[in-house]
Amino acid sequence: MKKVVVIGGGTGNFTVLNGLKKYNIDLSAIVSMADDGGSTGILRDELGVLPPGDVRQCLVALSDSSRLMRSLMNYRFENGSLQGHNFGNLLLSALEKVTGSFEKAVEEVGKILSIKGKVIPVTTHEVRLQMILNNGKVLQGEKEVYLSTEIHKGYKSIYLEPFPQANPHAISEILNADLVVFGPGGLYTSLIPNLLVEGVGKALRETKAKKVFIVNLMNKKGQTPRFTVKDHLNELKRYIGKDVFDHIIVNNSEPPKELIDDYAEEGEMVKNDLESDPRIVEASLLSNDLKEVQKGDALKRNLIRHDSQKLANELMKIVDSF
Repeated sequence: MKKVVVIGGGTGNFTVLNGLKKYNIDLSAIVSMADDGGSTGILRDELGVLPPGDVRQCLVALSDSSRLMRSLMNYRFENGSLQGHNFGNLLLSALEKVTGSFEKAVEEVGKILSIKGKVIPVTTHEVRLQMILNNGKVLQGEKEVYLSTEIHKGYKSIYLEPFPQANPHAISEILNADLVVFGPGGLYTSLIPNLLVEGVGKALRETKAKKVFIVNLMNKKGQTPRFTVKDHLNELKRYIGKDVFDHIIVNNSEPPKELIDDYAEEGEMVKNDLESDPRIVEASLLSNDLKEVQKGDALKRNLIRHDSQKLANELMKIVDSF
């Protein structure tokens, strides 16, 4: 059985895992621990727990339990003292307190949800994402980085505070993988934070696994405006140490013009400027359910997104080729 490791955070991880879990593979998700927004941020600040949000999404994506259980894990309280909190986040945080270990909490919730595979935090240390812009402004936390519209003007550094070592289980998964999938996801909030953990870049350089980069569909205004595929690769190369990718998956289909117009305030589609690169795998990857916006989430980033099964099909072609 081929071992596939997916690295990222947020909805990008969810999309890839949700498609791949249908195949007969040994599947693992390595998840960024920099999240500090919304319910996750409150739980971190008030309880001193590790961020549960992105991990919860991966657990739900890999779950083979009932739709009711998956809905329960994603349920967000709409009023009362728990308003804004997600049930799955509360469960993970409570289990972390009961067991004394975030990894143990993740393992137990995995059993409850009958997940296919493993979910592994990239580090078990408490960290905060920091970014220093060229103008001297310091963005403190993933939320501030996500909301910033000044990153495109240039930044001096991006780092995790305090500087963390990687979870040994995450490094082991990378080194023993047959295929490592990186992305899609927010470049500065979901992808690079994994590479800022000591040991991850080295493991990606040293693993014998084939490595795949799934390029984002859309750029983010104020952060990656007019970024091309090459621009994204160059940013990742800075933190990995070299260009390690064997395959680069790029969408080649266009959403309806009205959706692109709706999205204009958020950003534009990523252009492929590496057509002659033999590593490029072009495919139609857009979800057909483009107009569904997630409940409680007004951000237009949900209008144009990858299709889980289409992504999984392309990834499994690569897996089946070796």
